[in-house]
Amino acid sequence: MRYGVLGPLAVWDAEGRPVRVPEAKVRALLANLLVHGGGPVPADRLIDDLWPSCPPGDSANTLQTKVSQLRRVLGRERVVREPAGYRLLLADDGRDGRDGRDGRDGRDGRDGRDGRDGRDGRDGNSVVDSVDALEFQELAERARAHREPSVRAELFAGALALWRGPAYADVAESLFARGEITRLEELRLNVVEEHAEARLSRGEHTALAAELGALVDLHPLRERLRTTHMRALYRAGRQGDALGSFQDLRRRLAEELGASPGPEASALHEAILRQETRLATPAVGSPSSRTNLPAPLTELIGRREAADQLLARLAPGGDTRLVTLTGLGGVGKTRLAVAAARDASGRFADGVWLVELAGLAATATPDDIAERVITTLGLCDTAASEPDLDDLVGWLCRAVADRRLLVLLDNCEHLVEPVAVLAGAVLSAVPAAHLLLTSQEPLDIPGEVVHPVPPLTLPDPTDPRTIAQAGAVELFVRRAAAAAPGFVLDADNAEAVAAVCRRLDGIPLALELVASRLRTLSPHELAARLDDRFARPDVRVRGLPERQRTLRGMLDWSWQLLTEDERAVLRRLVVCADGCVMASAQAVCADAGLGAGRIPDLLSRLVDRSLVVREGDRFRLLESVAAYGAERLAEAAEETVVHARFVRHCAELAERESERLRGPDQRRGLEVLDAETVNLRRALDLAVARDAAAYAVRLVNAQAWYWFLRGRLTEARRSLRTALAAGGGADPAARAAARAWLAGIELRTAEPGAEAAPTGGDPTEGVGDPVLRARLQWFVGTGLTGGGHHGDGRRLVEAGLAGARAARDRWGEAAALVELAGHAPGGDASAELGAALFVEAGDRWGRLRATRALALAAERGGDRERAERLHREGLLMAEELGLWTEVVEALIRLGGSALAGGRAERATELYERALSVSAERAHSVGEIRAEVGLGQAARLRGDLVTAGRHLNRARAKSHASGHAARAEAALAEPHPPPRA
Repeated sequence: MRYGVLGPLAVWDAEGRPVRVPEAKVRALLANLLVHGGGPVPADRLIDDLWPSCPPGDSANTLQTKVSQLRRVLGRERVVREPAGYRLLLADDGRDGRDGRDGRDGRDGRDGRDGRDGRDGRDGNSVVDSVDALEFQELAERARAHREPSVRAELFAGALALWRGPAYADVAESLFARGEITRLEELRLNVVEEHAEARLSRGEHTALAAELGALVDLHPLRERLRTTHMRALYRAGRQGDALGSFQDLRRRLAEELGASPGPEASALHEAILRQETRLATPAVGSPSSRTNLPAPLTELIGRREAADQLLARLAPGGDTRLVTLTGLGGVGKTRLAVAAARDASGRFADGVWLVELAGLAATATPDDIAERVITTLGLCDTAASEPDLDDLVGWLCRAVADRRLLVLLDNCEHLVEPVAVLAGAVLSAVPAAHLLLTSQEPLDIPGEVVHPVPPLTLPDPTDPRTIAQAGAVELFVRRAAAAAPGFVLDADNAEAVAAVCRRLDGIPLALELVASRLRTLSPHELAARLDDRFARPDVRVRGLPERQRTLRGMLDWSWQLLTEDERAVLRRLVVCADGCVMASAQAVCADAGLGAGRIPDLLSRLVDRSLVVREGDRFRLLESVAAYGAERLAEAAEETVVHARFVRHCAELAERESERLRGPDQRRGLEVLDAETVNLRRALDLAVARDAAAYAVRLVNAQAWYWFLRGRLTEARRSLRTALAAGGGADPAARAAARAWLAGIELRTAEPGAEAAPTGGDPTEGVGDPVLRARLQWFVGTGLTGGGHHGDGRRLVEAGLAGARAARDRWGEAAALVELAGHAPGGDASAELGAALFVEAGDRWGRLRATRALALAAERGGDRERAERLHREGLLMAEELGLWTEVVEALIRLGGSALAGGRAERATELYERALSVSAERAHSVGEIRAEVGLGQAARLRGDLVTAGRHLNRARAKSHASGHAARAEAALAEPHPPPRA
């Protein structure tokens, strides 16, 4: 069992399904036991807590009745009575949970924890895993232990994502819970502040300046939160707002507490007035949210001069805007490009972004590459809000037209033509964009500067004293020392090391492959082996350029030194286009002759030999090794069977993670599917190419909801069409489900008012699973209502509601209720029930939808205060989920409420935040609405000049983006009288 107290009391079973605890007193009993953290609670204390004013006559028996009811829900063994009182067992085996297991171990192939994420490798169902409040505290402590801001920010974000509402919401008025509620709320606010500081330290000042305003309003006297917001405002260029925030703090402290700001806030105020340099944005070397460049695992060796040359070419405003690094595989193009891009990150206000193209098939189009760039830049949510988005290259160019950014496209050699098309379009349409490419051949388009990447410098054979200064020697010695601790370059081995480096032509990958051999060979023995190997003719490398023969010869030698089982793992890993976690490696590599239990040890040995690279929990092959492994896979005649295992594993993984997207593990499910996106795409391509239509349909059905949540509607539409066109072989019910998903997606990507194909019938007919059919009826129905087909849409949603209730699907019932609440008078009750069901399910996206429905109902009912409170709650949830169009919507709604109340200054602040987020996320509709709002706020202040400027900007943006009606409607409104 897992217990949730960070919100309404919730219980989930081993499979993550909600467990209903009936009756308020039984829930209060459970809450009381949880408050005490699994410790014993005397019966007298429980009676006083549960019936504080009037205990029942036979209170002991009444308490025993409630305990029995709780045991029937949780299991008799979980609520035990001891001499000291009643106790809730929080771990399955023993109170400390060290040796427990939860029955889900191995359900998804990951070790530790409870099958949900394996983040720290704990065994089984520990106490920390059993209660979300304990998990929250443990994640926060782990975050504090890290120095890296990016890691700290991610861990703090994970901790905050566990909160589903106010702690112990069911028993908030009970005396026994108040102390724990207060403690948890204070811990939450501390983590909110620490999370903001971590994000600020990695350069997210623009986003924080927009996001923290609502939190400061809710907690205006928290000086740590206030000073973080002030720093963000100052770094975002809003010095006046930062100073105004301090004045607001000083006024509130004086009026409410008769106090003055503390020394830290006062010192920050003085520093802002003096514009001290320490307040500036973090230095170039500091991690920033405006980049996704990986942290360097090792120092750049032998390439410092080349990196400086690249940096000089990447100067904003210069003539060079497209640089292509060329060279043979294994020479270090990617390593050099990433290092140079990191050095240049301070020059590009809108970030430096790495886009990996190795996982794309050779048949990819310019739109496929543009889609990868859109995803990397975090613009999927915005792109999904645009109708009929077929020209992704054009949309990308418009979205970043005013940005100053550097995009690194890695591994372009198999996509030269489509990359050339995309590069030409971006360079023409985005004057401040720079592109850095790695490829084995140039694009050959105007404006391209080709920068060849040679091997590392070799030692001069005529001067033994300079051996250590050669780049190839330095790399070899570093890797050799890592493989064989204690190894140093000295007079006895220098000549042998130099011979090895010259024999391998200074190719970094070849040097890294051979360095591990020093565990068993001396440098002289290694040099002799290499001389012997390359002296013999080898048919397999004939016809290749000399340096490619060198690398191929090293790969051949490394291959021959492997055991048969190691070779099997290496060649089978090739199918994982974007690397894989251990569980995936086991699923793909194991067979009847090679057990899954042996894969971890074999994979570890391949990592030790530098044939496999480990990055966090993922294992990857370098491009040269992958190409070599693909040849060996074909040579072993294993392509068909390994591809089939890979496709089957990907389908099962997608189906498993899809189930988590509607519950408390939603965030983790999204992260897993994000990480596996490239592999899942390849699995679909393989399924279609090999006529495995059943798996193709399973893959798209499992990912459809993920694509929707991530805003990848174009990918969803293309993938669903591809799977459905794959021919027969798929289960008819599965094909019917895919057609229904496609209908819902097409409705959301069609032009407004376009004729909807599914009208007049039920597009879910033929879907066998009643739960899935009800959910699809809701999905297609909401697509119809969004496109203006309200009658057909409502009919389908009502059918979905009836189907969900008949199938006892609480999530489907909640979704339908929330949708219907916006289309019927007095829909508050439906929205309230839907919200409660989403809370019970632990679905944060659903809670956001329900909160929005309740807020709109409150607006219609004239309850402005409640509407604002709900919009603020929705704003926080949208920010946590990264749904930026929802963030903008909430800010604009709050701005409109402030306008209606005559609060022009507050409206201006909210609309400015909406404009900032919209501009950052290329959300043109949001920019237009924010400009209109700013114009209306200026009118309310009586500033007609500023009002005209904002409204004219809205008009210009609307005509440029095809959304002219919004600005024109606002311009036609009568001017409100100036405020007295």
